[in-house]
Amino acid sequence: MDLNLTAQEKESLDAFLKIVNEIRIQHNTTHMSAKTALKFLMARKFDIHRALALYEAHEITRYREGLAKFDPNSQPLKAELETGKFTVLPVHDSIGAAIAMFSAGKHFPNDTNHKITLQGVVYQMDIALEDVNTQRSGIVFIYNMIGSKYSNFDYELSQKILSLLKGAYPARLKKVLIVMAPLWFKAPFKILRLFVREKLRDRVFMVNVSQLQSHIPLAALPQDLGGQLQVNHQSWLQHCLQSQQSSDINELCSLTSSKSFSLNPNGGQTTTTDSAILAMNLSKHFSCDQQTNSSNGFSDDDDEDNSEKCSQILANNLIGDKNNGSILITNSSSNSSTTTISKTNKCKPDIISVPMYNTGQEKLDYNNKFNNNSSNNDKQLVMFDEVVVDQEEDEAEDPTKGMTVEEFIQYLKDKGKKGLQDEFFAIKAHGPDGTFEASRLRANQSKNRYSDVPCYDRTRVRLPIIDADDPNSDYINANYVNGYKHRNAFISTQGPLPKTFEDFWRCVWENNCCVIVMTTKTIERCRAKCGQYWPLDEESSLDFGQFHVHNNGVDEQNDWIITSLVVNDTKTGMTREISHMQFTSWPDYGVPRSAVAMLEFRVKVREYQANSTKAMGSLWKGHPLGPPIIVHCSAGIGRTGTFITLDISIQRLEKTGRIDIKGTVEKIRRERAHSIQMPEQYVFCYLALLEYALCQRLLRDVDLSGFDDSESELEE
Repeated sequence: MDLNLTAQEKESLDAFLKIVNEIRIQHNTTHMSAKTALKFLMARKFDIHRALALYEAHEITRYREGLAKFDPNSQPLKAELETGKFTVLPVHDSIGAAIAMFSAGKHFPNDTNHKITLQGVVYQMDIALEDVNTQRSGIVFIYNMIGSKYSNFDYELSQKILSLLKGAYPARLKKVLIVMAPLWFKAPFKILRLFVREKLRDRVFMVNVSQLQSHIPLAALPQDLGGQLQVNHQSWLQHCLQSQQSSDINELCSLTSSKSFSLNPNGGQTTTTDSAILAMNLSKHFSCDQQTNSSNGFSDDDDEDNSEKCSQILANNLIGDKNNGSILITNSSSNSSTTTISKTNKCKPDIISVPMYNTGQEKLDYNNKFNNNSSNNDKQLVMFDEVVVDQEEDEAEDPTKGMTVEEFIQYLKDKGKKGLQDEFFAIKAHGPDGTFEASRLRANQSKNRYSDVPCYDRTRVRLPIIDADDPNSDYINANYVNGYKHRNAFISTQGPLPKTFEDFWRCVWENNCCVIVMTTKTIERCRAKCGQYWPLDEESSLDFGQFHVHNNGVDEQNDWIITSLVVNDTKTGMTREISHMQFTSWPDYGVPRSAVAMLEFRVKVREYQANSTKAMGSLWKGHPLGPPIIVHCSAGIGRTGTFITLDISIQRLEKTGRIDIKGTVEKIRRERAHSIQMPEQYVFCYLALLEYALCQRLLRDVDLSGFDDSESELEE
């Protein structure tokens, strides 16, 4: 293969191959060919350091998104390819760049998932990248929005495609042309472009059909875009199938698709040599072969994104000396190591009828029951009017606390992603501020989903003792958490276990809760995250001790599922309606790429809570915002803490015009230990408030290029 490489380029090629193949050899993976290596080097102008970073990002991204290995002849990928929503045109532009086109009007988010759509894109891109001209000249990406509707648009998918192309795929992205963007697209587009480096931002153009011709010659434009090219997508797919026989194509991401990762079914471990540091870290993503968490297992909530750890470790182990051009591979130790494989459609809320107490005597009996079961020395009192966590007064809310929106933006610019992560680690370093005696009692340990996630004694939810011989029947792994100027606005709890289902419903009933927020799925990455504590199917019922729970209807949307539950206390005959609101768009790893869906879900939660409180009428004499909202994920700290932080921060911003995420997180961590579990969740809270401010037009477009602290850049 003669590509007329210069002597310096050949030297870079040899050095790159030496490093990569040493990693692959240690991991029993086939050698990378020079042809494949050149794709990474050309994408980074033969800068070895940056080509290695690209290779690492490529491997991690493709495994994380399920792009490591797939068959274009198998369903549902075959059907996805045949839609023609993404295609590569059989021509190049005037400078030799390939032309890829995504037709938004052909994409229906409800009919496919991100994984399959991305597989269709990457499969065709891999074929296109076999062309040397494409490797040298790059790719022009057309996002064709002609005839598309809001129902065709997938914000998160758009971010994933852009993130892949800008820093995790071995090709130069020359420009992005958004054709005939509708008005509704412009607001999310402003948010999307905030986190794009200025160099790429300058190459993103919104154009109409006539303007498109100034970027691409008529002969290279499809006829429906005003050009002369007659597109035959089926012919292109046939070419892809023929080209797929090339082993070089299959080399892309062969490390992550390798079957050589050996999982030890006994200990759940894999052994590697230290020089295979990248492969070792990638292997941490394998979790499906491990047993599901037991009730006393350790928490991996909430889906920590190991790719960031991979990046950090690789950066510490692949060291380049730019002074002499040498590359050194350093090992964390000289011995082999053993690594444990761990861890917007609008939905109209109904007026919810919530009969609380049939008579005034029932209210009196309710209060007497709790007073009789509570010690005089016990600081925690549970009252009908409002649950009180502590006799001490709430700390006075300083209206000047926090930052203005303008100060907030400057703070983001100054801190950057890494600065915010360091800020989180500083908060985390303070450790818990309280005791966990009840959680650690032998009788209660089996009631904890995770042994490393106990609940504070000071703020824990105490249930009425139902067995005089069992004083621990008051225990549930749950804590009261204050909202913004709202005592006990939330109950943060773990995902119920089968043995705690009845306790969970006692908690709901005794605290007069009318809204349950669930931010996890019951099963994720082959692991049990939460038990099925409510009847899943419409018109079905389940019994949990004295409570009969009936599913009265399900409203399923793109990002959440709202189930209307009718709960009957069979001992008293009283019935209440409870709204079970499950947010389903939190990805298996990390945090949502956009907060739009979460922000809309939060509005929906507040609507249901308000309607339920209004329906109680004079029976509710507590805070105007109603009784506690129960929020849970798996451990009840990560996603749960994130949701609560967003709600409190938005309320503060609406009331005072100020933002104090750091203070909010510190506060809720004093009420529910370990709330906000990962730095990614902490950063997400900041970016979600930014998206909220943009959507509410509290600020204009801002420049946060470089915020992500990424080493990847767009190439000339």
